[in-house]
Amino acid sequence: MPLHVSDYSWQQTKTAVFISVPLRGVCVRDADVFCTENYLKVNFPPFLFEVFLYAPIDDENSKAKIGDNTIVFTLHKKEAATWETLSVSDVDKEMMQRIREKSILQAQERAKEAMEAKAVARREDKKYTLNVMMKIEEEERKKIEDVKENERRKATKELEVWKECQRKAEEQKRFQRKEKLHPQEKQIEEGKKLKHKNLTGNLASRNLATKERNSENIFFEQLKEDRIPAPRSVGSIKINFTPRVFPTALRESKVAEEEEWLHKQAEARRAMNTDIPELCDLKEEEKNPEWLKDKGNKLFATENYLAAINAYNLAIKLNNKMPLLYLNRAACHLKLKNLHKAIEDSSKALELLTPPVAVNANARMKAHIRRGTAFCQLELYIEGLQDYEAALKIDPSNKIVQNDAEKIRNIIQGTELKC
Repeated sequence: MPLHVSDYSWQQTKTAVFISVPLRGVCVRDADVFCTENYLKVNFPPFLFEVFLYAPIDDENSKAKIGDNTIVFTLHKKEAATWETLSVSDVDKEMMQRIREKSILQAQERAKEAMEAKAVARREDKKYTLNVMMKIEEEERKKIEDVKENERRKATKELEVWKECQRKAEEQKRFQRKEKLHPQEKQIEEGKKLKHKNLTGNLASRNLATKERNSENIFFEQLKEDRIPAPRSVGSIKINFTPRVFPTALRESKVAEEEEWLHKQAEARRAMNTDIPELCDLKEEEKNPEWLKDKGNKLFATENYLAAINAYNLAIKLNNKMPLLYLNRAACHLKLKNLHKAIEDSSKALELLTPPVAVNANARMKAHIRRGTAFCQLELYIEGLQDYEAALKIDPSNKIVQNDAEKIRNIIQGTELKC
């Protein structure tokens, strides 16, 4: 049992209270301070300083300064008034327990609100970042479209100039051809006149005219062949691909085996309850109960018990059949003095640690010890002794458990003698 510190000193003004608590040679880093508006506790094993304040304080603006083997608290009062005493008088054990539990619940609620505010801020930051990225991409896309439009206009203008040059060249060639054909047309006219004048030379004139017409037709065909064809019209080809979940081509896949694999993956995701709202901010590898358990263990090692409980809670939502999650969460509740919750988690861990075999012997012993410790702190020593004796049945040679069980027996015997 801890030793309560009584040699502290305190002073007050209308608006603040100053408390000085000696550390008695204990290392500063071993001191654990817990403060709410009606409750103040300093735990520096084996000593404990605990006070149930006379009136509410502003715990958010209050301060604690550790130095010179002393902790000095500056507590700001919510209402400016002079306190008659530092702590509330006539407080029984039941009322003390209620104040402790209420203070812990308030601290948990504040931590939860802080986490929710952090999550909201993170979502807002993501949304702002996404909007900025979308604007940047839109500007880049607009620049690309402008460049494309300018290039298209430039190409169209060049094409029009080329067409105009081709048209002028064609007209010039046509004019030159007409000039070459003009003497031949004069010869045809003279031939016709000779036909009318000379009836005797009719046959010769016809042959001459036929040759002239044939040569004219051949010349026009050559002109048609010399013409340059117009450019082909622009077109687009659309290619569609079959949507695929797997990277291999459809011709190389085995459809039946792939569908079976996808079906099993969907069932596994449904079994893991991946639609839990708390998982929205987590990465894919963080949605693993084992990863969350290891994260909770690291937070427990750094004495961040509330965060460790949140990690174990999320892991239990994903897989409620892992006894170590309940066992580790019970240890966190013991540190935070949530004794009833520690008893519930230890009992749940013992339910899952069945059948009792050598592999789970160590876990079962820890569950009995943690539940027994919670019972003893609730002053239910008989129930606590039963759990310690159950732990000794699992490991009879454990000296620490033997000594703790003997202390509990002495407490029970001392209580019976007093009665």
